[in-house]
Amino acid sequence: MNKNEIAVLFQMQPENAIAYLKQKRVAEGWDWQDMLDDAHVSAFTIAKTAEMDVAHDIYQAVLKAAETGQTLRDFKRELAPVLQQKGWWGKQTVPNPDTGETQTVTLGTPYRLKTIYLTNLQSAYMAGRYAEMSAATATHPYWQYVTVNDGKVREAHRKLHGQVFAADDPVWDTLYPPLDYRCRCRVRPLSRSQGAALVQPSPKLESIIVDIGANPATGEERYAQRTGFRLPDGTFAAPSAGFNANQGKTFLQRTARLAVEKAQSAPPELAKVAVKAMMKQEKFRNALTLAQLKWVAELLGLNQ
Repeated sequence: MNKNEIAVLFQMQPENAIAYLKQKRVAEGWDWQDMLDDAHVSAFTIAKTAEMDVAHDIYQAVLKAAETGQTLRDFKRELAPVLQQKGWWGKQTVPNPDTGETQTVTLGTPYRLKTIYLTNLQSAYMAGRYAEMSAATATHPYWQYVTVNDGKVREAHRKLHGQVFAADDPVWDTLYPPLDYRCRCRVRPLSRSQGAALVQPSPKLESIIVDIGANPATGEERYAQRTGFRLPDGTFAAPSAGFNANQGKTFLQRTARLAVEKAQSAPPELAKVAVKAMMKQEKFRNALTLAQLKWVAELLGLNQ
């Protein structure tokens, strides 16, 4: 997948995706359960990197891939030697930084680098895609869930293929891709003429709590929430544990706050889209100072 292929696939400018990656802080971690849902919006983390001095290398490699349209093959070719030199490769017996206990764990592998590449780029591009679609709801008020529709698509995701809901339907708060690691699903906007006959009533959402394993350091049980709805055949359509959030929406909210506090911290057009979307929420409007409200009015051209 190169830069042009990505742009065509998602029909968006990659700048928003790059902005999404650049606003993240690098957070070393050990267990994937340490960071769930929309926490991924503000932090870049890879399991089993705590005290291993490789998290920044992986982050920079992902950012470069997004900025240059680097292929998976080149991503792995450049990053693998760096990780191997630092000892973050294959099966290793290392101490758990939380417990001090020695564990045999799998660190870097070609399969894992592919997962890192696909999941992080998909998250970034879909976050940027959300900003673009949110700015176009006046002409494209419906959104449609779309899969690649090949043999690798998860069955639960395949059953969502073609489903159409209003752009402001709460269903998109969690069922906005990616819904799992390596998820390649996307959402496309539909015009009134395209979607009016296809749009479905807002489904009844439900949440379930799933066990994601105990914390080895404390013994404390850990749980995750999955929010979705029941399809006609009884299938529970919901994100996998750890993906129960719309990272694009959370990114917009975060960007709006950054834009109001410091306009230059976000691309102007992205800031404008984010602020416009957030100003529809009373809670957000009430949180702004008079000076911030004045800046928002100027940004959106409300004083003209």
